[in-house]
Amino acid sequence: MSRNIAVIGSGYMGGGIAQVLALAGARVALADVSAEVAEQNFNRLIAESRDFVRDGLFPEGATETLEKNLWPAASLAEAVAGAEFIEEAVPEVLAIKRDTLAQISAAARPDAIIGSNTSTISIGDMADAVANPGRFLGVHFSNPSPFIPGVEVIPHAGTDAATITAACELVHEAGKSTAVVKDVTGFVLNRLQYALFHEATQLVEDGTASAEDIDTLVRTTFGFRLPFFGPFAIADMAGLDVYDFCYKSLQTGFPERFATPKILTDLVSEGKLGTKTGSGFLDVPAERIPELIAYRNKAYVLMQKLIEDLGPAPIK
Repeated sequence: MSRNIAVIGSGYMGGGIAQVLALAGARVALADVSAEVAEQNFNRLIAESRDFVRDGLFPEGATETLEKNLWPAASLAEAVAGAEFIEEAVPEVLAIKRDTLAQISAAARPDAIIGSNTSTISIGDMADAVANPGRFLGVHFSNPSPFIPGVEVIPHAGTDAATITAACELVHEAGKSTAVVKDVTGFVLNRLQYALFHEATQLVEDGTASAEDIDTLVRTTFGFRLPFFGPFAIADMAGLDVYDFCYKSLQTGFPERFATPKILTDLVSEGKLGTKTGSGFLDVPAERIPELIAYRNKAYVLMQKLIEDLGPAPIK
C-alpha cells in the first residue's frame, strides 16, 4: 500500500487503526488534541509493537516498519495536509466528531476521502460538517483493530459510489474484510451484538441460567460455529423448515419476541429449505454439500484443538 493517510485521534482505537495501515505500507500521520498527546501515543504504539512481535502477534520487523511509516503530527492540519484518506477516531460524542470533521475538511485536500470510526452515531448526522460530503462515510474498525479482520463500511445517503469503492479497496489492501451496510441506528455489527446481549441479560434476570453458564453455552455451541459461518449459512445447513418449526415452539412461551420472520416463512412456503434443497438464503449448490460438510467438520475439529492449545481465557 503506497498511500498517505492520517488518523485523527491517537488513542486505543485510532492508534490500532494507524498500526494496521502503517504495517500495510502506508505513510500514516497521527494527530490528537496536542502534539504532545500524539507524540506520547506514537511512543506507546512503538513500544506496544515490540511486545506484539515478541509474543508472535506482529511479524518480525513490524516495529521497524512502524517507525518508518508512522509519525506524530504537530497538529491536525499538518496531519491531513497531504493525505488521500483520513480516518476520524475521536470520542463517541456527536459535537466532538462534527467539530473534528469540520477541521479535517477545511484543512484536507478537497478530494481526500474522510472516514469516521463511529460505532453508533449516524453517518448522515455528521455529513453536513464535511465539505464535499460525497467523500465522507463510516469506516468502522472493531476492537482490537490490529487483530479483528472485519470492517463495517457505512455510506450515508449522499456518499459517492466511487468513495465506497475506494474505501473498500484501501481496507482490503490493509488485509481486512469489508461489509457495506446502510446508515441505520446501530448499523449491523452492534444491532446483532446487542440483540444477543439483550436476550442473554433477560435469561440471567429471570433466573434461567447464570451469566457464566450462558457464556459457556454461547462459546461451545452456536458461537463455536460463528468464526466459519454466519447466521444465514448456519440456518441453511440446519434446514429452514427446522428453523420455522423452532420459531413455532418458541412462540408458545414468547409469542411476540419470537414471531417468525416473513423472509423465513416465504422461503419455506416456496420449498427453499436450505442446503438440502440447494436453495435458501445463500443457495449453496447441491453438488457442493459434501465439500461443505467436510469443511465444516474439519473447521470444528481444528477450532477445538486451537482452544485446547490456548487453554481457558484468564477470566477467573
